[in-house]
Amino acid sequence: MTQPPQPPNEPPQGGFGAPQDPPPGGFGAPTPPPAEPFGKQPATPPGGFGAPQTPQTPPPAGPPQQPGPGYGYPQDQQPGPGYGYPQGQPPQPGYGYPQGQPPQPGYGYPQAPVPGQPQQGYGFPQGLPPGQPPQQGYGYQTTPMQQQPYPPQQNGNGSKKFTTQMQIIVAASVAVVLIVGAGIWFSSSGGDDGKKDKASQSSGGTTEGKDGGQGGAVGGGGKEKAPADPKSKVAFQLPEPKVNDVTKIDGSWLTDKAYVKTGLNEIVGYDLAKGTKLWSIPLAGQVCAASRHMSKDYRTAIAFEEAKPTKAKKYQPCNQVGAIDLNTGKLMWSKSVTAATSGDQPLRYDGITLSGTTVAAAGTEGGAAFDLNTGAERWKPKVSADGCYDAGYAGGEALAVLRKCGTYDDPQLVIQALNPTTGAPLSSYKMPPGVDYASIVSTKPLVVAADVGDTAGDGSGISDFFSIDASTGKLLTRIAADGEKYAARCASTKVESCQKLAVGNNRIYVPTEDHEGGGEYGDTNEIVSFDLTTGKPTSDRADAGDRYTMFPLRMDGGNIIAYKTPPYDKGGQIVSIDGATFKQTVLMENPSEESVRDAESSFSGDYSEMLYSAGRLYISQTMISKTTGSSLDGKEYLAVSFGTS
Repeated sequence: MTQPPQPPNEPPQGGFGAPQDPPPGGFGAPTPPPAEPFGKQPATPPGGFGAPQTPQTPPPAGPPQQPGPGYGYPQDQQPGPGYGYPQGQPPQPGYGYPQGQPPQPGYGYPQAPVPGQPQQGYGFPQGLPPGQPPQQGYGYQTTPMQQQPYPPQQNGNGSKKFTTQMQIIVAASVAVVLIVGAGIWFSSSGGDDGKKDKASQSSGGTTEGKDGGQGGAVGGGGKEKAPADPKSKVAFQLPEPKVNDVTKIDGSWLTDKAYVKTGLNEIVGYDLAKGTKLWSIPLAGQVCAASRHMSKDYRTAIAFEEAKPTKAKKYQPCNQVGAIDLNTGKLMWSKSVTAATSGDQPLRYDGITLSGTTVAAAGTEGGAAFDLNTGAERWKPKVSADGCYDAGYAGGEALAVLRKCGTYDDPQLVIQALNPTTGAPLSSYKMPPGVDYASIVSTKPLVVAADVGDTAGDGSGISDFFSIDASTGKLLTRIAADGEKYAARCASTKVESCQKLAVGNNRIYVPTEDHEGGGEYGDTNEIVSFDLTTGKPTSDRADAGDRYTMFPLRMDGGNIIAYKTPPYDKGGQIVSIDGATFKQTVLMENPSEESVRDAESSFSGDYSEMLYSAGRLYISQTMISKTTGSSLDGKEYLAVSFGTS
């Protein structure tokens, strides 16, 4: 989201949740921490009928009794401690839904039933309507063939045995039910492997994988493969440019030939393996916004300041839009536009994105769009009778906008899916009252994050996720994301800024907050998911392991690429999590040498960018300040790279 127009000499805005100072520490903040911090931090923030059961037969005389424990749902059980179950032990009830008991509010369950959606109950697996593959819990055992029939009922005179005839009838009935159930399970789970959606690639890490929210196949289709030896080496380290004040350096991209990173008043392409400079694009001023997305031929868009800072004008306006060719290292075009509300002053931008060949940039005075290849204007800010304006765009596979209406004290936010060529709205969804800021997590499917009524309480900018049908503008589901339980983050003042989450397989994948692990010391966490149609938690769960924590980086087909933040004496890891089985495969394990750990840990999780592809990991800063030499080796890094080959 945006703030009211800023005087030209005010510092840049932004940050997670309400703007704030960045947290101390970074990737792998030690537990316990070493004697000194890992590196300086920015001074300014930027969720069938159970298992087949014996048909109900007339019980013997006497009042019927409830089935005994173990036959459908446990009696008097309470959820285990922590986040589900201790490592290495059988699963216990957790994540807000004790097995076999009615779901309770929390962990994303809607407080009221969602119209038209199947409801949770004593027999429906979570997130699946009737007729879908059975899952563990709610009366199901591991496979349909393992379920046992209920024991004989008792009456007031004590137990009675079934007659031989009754036993034959029951056995035959159970066999029929099991055969039919197995047939339904087979027909719903098989023969669909060849229908795989293609996932787009974007550095934002929120692209869609294969549709699996309604029982379709999930997982697989990823390009990232485990190397013979996942142990990595440092490929290169780029020193920070020297600055005298807090400076934004947003923007990093990967092509098949170069790692490209924003520098000081320039954008530089580096050799993927060696880090040697391949080319440089000088700019009139500093980059102030960068698209997360690229075209298939490696073109992208940036917004930058009109000039370099001077003593008289310390903060230059961010009013230039440009397109860069990441293959050739050329600035293809750059320009500014004026808005009807800004007189002859160029429109200022605080966000920019790309969808197809449309570059869309917006600020407090509205938005404008350009052709990626030519720079021709596609639309520009217009006067709106209702006082609405385009506050920010999100791109990728589709284009969406957050429109802001009303007053600063009483805003009304509207999410629209747009035609990328004309800017015409395809659908609209009005955010509920109490939402002053919102971020677009994904455009296809359309998912929005917001801190409703400032209830998140942790500065994450997220209290709820909203899954919206982009074709109709109707709300599919609203997912409660308690700030005390989940650790994804969005900069509330930026429309396309969310981190530590991913969208794919008709799910949203989020990390849980850190909590005490099973070892003697050190925290851990998990990655879990919610169904974007029902809003319910799924059975997905990936454990980081003792003393590690983890979060998603992006989708890889139907799999999740995640980074595991290490303990103080280890290096970080990149893992691929199979979207179907949630089995983890280690793709990279970084060195544990102290100097390397220090470099890796010097990057703050909230103020850095991570790109991983084909056995290479690149971590870079998004904000730098005056060098203090506060890292343990006295060096400050713009970026570090690791490789397994």
